[in-house]
Amino acid sequence: MAALLIHLQNILRLVVKELRSLRADPIMLVLVVYTFSIAVYTVATGVKLEARDLTIGIVDEDQSEFSRSLLGAFGPPLFKVSKRIAAGEIDAEMNSGRLVFVLEIPPRFQADLLAGRQTAVQLNIDATAMTQAGNGTVYIQQIIAQEIANRQAGRETTTPLPINLVVRARFNPNLDSGWFSSVMQVLNNVTLLTIILTGAALIREREQGTVEHLLVMPITPVEIMLAKMTANALVILVAAVASLVFVVEGALGVPIAGSLLLFVLGTAIYAFAVAALGILLGTLATTMGQFGLLAIPVFVVTQLLSGATTPMESMPIWLQWIMRVFSPTPHFVTFSQGVLYRGAGLDVIWPEIAKIVAIGAAYFAFALARFRKVIFA
Repeated sequence: MAALLIHLQNILRLVVKELRSLRADPIMLVLVVYTFSIAVYTVATGVKLEARDLTIGIVDEDQSEFSRSLLGAFGPPLFKVSKRIAAGEIDAEMNSGRLVFVLEIPPRFQADLLAGRQTAVQLNIDATAMTQAGNGTVYIQQIIAQEIANRQAGRETTTPLPINLVVRARFNPNLDSGWFSSVMQVLNNVTLLTIILTGAALIREREQGTVEHLLVMPITPVEIMLAKMTANALVILVAAVASLVFVVEGALGVPIAGSLLLFVLGTAIYAFAVAALGILLGTLATTMGQFGLLAIPVFVVTQLLSGATTPMESMPIWLQWIMRVFSPTPHFVTFSQGVLYRGAGLDVIWPEIAKIVAIGAAYFAFALARFRKVIFA
C-alpha cells in the first residue's frame, strides 16, 4: 500500500510538471484553443453537405406553356440562378462554372405528354461539384416528376396515392449537416491533438536533453508514461467538453441528447488509448519533424476510415475488420454518436467502451516496451 501511494505521488508530481511545460508553450496552447473553438465552428457552418444555391439553365426548344412553367419551378431557396439559355450557350456557361445544371427540353414535349407518347429531357451536370451534382440531380428529378404529375392531374396538387407515407427523421429532424460535422470535428480533434501533445511532449524532452534528468530520478518508466498520458489527456478532455458545451451546443445550437458525464468517461478512456499511440510514435521518431511525418498519415488513416467521415458499411469487409481490430477510433465514433445523438446509456454502448479499453491496453503495452528500450536503454 505504501509503495502504491509513492507511485501515485510520483505520477501526480510528473503530471504537474507536464502541465507546467504545456503552459510554457503558448503556440501549443493557441493550437488547442483554436482547434476546439474556431475550427469546429467554421467547419460546421462552412462545410455543408446539402445541395444549396444551385444554378440551372433551361434550353426550351418546345416553347410551350408547360415548358415555361418548369422555369418557374426552379426557384429560391434551393436554386440561386434559374434562367433560359440557348443551345449554343451550354458549353460556355458550364465551362465557366456559371451553371452546374442545364436542362434541355425537346420540341413537342408538351404535345407528347398530352398524347401519352414517350418523351425525354436531357440534364447536363457539372460533376466537379460533387455535393451539388449528386443531391441536386435528385431534387431536379423530383421537381420535374412533380410538375408532370400536377399537369396530368389537372391541378396543382400531388396525385393521390393508395398509401400515406409519413417520414420522420430522428435525431436530426431538419437533416442539417452542421449537426453532424460539428460533433465529428470535435471527435477528430480529440484524436489529432492527443497524438500530437503526447508525442510532442516526449520529443521535446529528448531534444532539450531533459529526459536525462528523469533517468536519474527514482521513478519508473510506467510512471513517466502515465504522467505524460494523464496530463495531455486531461487537457484534451477539458477542451473537448468546453467545445461541446460552448461551441456545439451554445453557438451552433446542436442539442446534446445523452449524458455529458458518460461522454466524458468514454472520451477519457479513448484519450488514454490514443495517448499511448502518441507515445509509441514518439519513441519511433528522434526529432519533431520525424514525429510530424509519422503522425500525419496515422491521423489521416484513422480519421478517414473511422466512420466519422464516411460510413463504415461503405468500406470493404476486410478493411472494416482491420480498422475495428487495430484502431480504437471507429469504436469511439460509434460510442460518441450513440451518446451525443441518440441519448444511449451505458447499457447500450458498453461493448464499444470495452473494445477501446482492450485496444488501448495493447497500445500501452507496446508503447511501454518501446519506451523502456529507447529511453531507458
